[in-house]
Amino acid sequence: MSRICHIEIDDAGLPAPTPEVEQERRVAIFDLLEDNSFDLPGKEGVAGPEGPFRLALSIRDRRLVFDIASDDGGKVTEFHLSLGPFRQVVKDYFQICESYFDAVKRLPPSQIEAIDMARRGIHNEGARVVQERLDGKAALDIDTARRLFTLICVLQSGE
Repeated sequence: MSRICHIEIDDAGLPAPTPEVEQERRVAIFDLLEDNSFDLPGKEGVAGPEGPFRLALSIRDRRLVFDIASDDGGKVTEFHLSLGPFRQVVKDYFQICESYFDAVKRLPPSQIEAIDMARRGIHNEGARVVQERLDGKAALDIDTARRLFTLICVLQSGE
């Protein structure tokens, strides 16, 4: 499989993220660039473009935009996804993260662990939605989908 070699998040016009959201963003980008699997399928018997790819994520006209370029910056493709399928899982993820960050400050480890397990479960659900929405457009593994979901959450944090 090919991979993403560069990622850019267009958060222009969004309010400044909270320190926790900014940390999640930095970690997701770092982890994504360290290890990811992202491939564009071919169509009608023609092989898909080869990576590595540069990915720019943004929200335009209330749609999630994946703008994909080659490593040298040449435009490869762009796809727009409805935000609707992401809304509930993003909302759930932010709620559980808020509970987790609060719990870390005041609860015993056993309760923090239980909240963290729920957070990971919602994160996995978000990754599944990412894979489902990109089906036929891009092939990616679950870890890449998880990291992309985190970045989609960052983009939606200002909406």
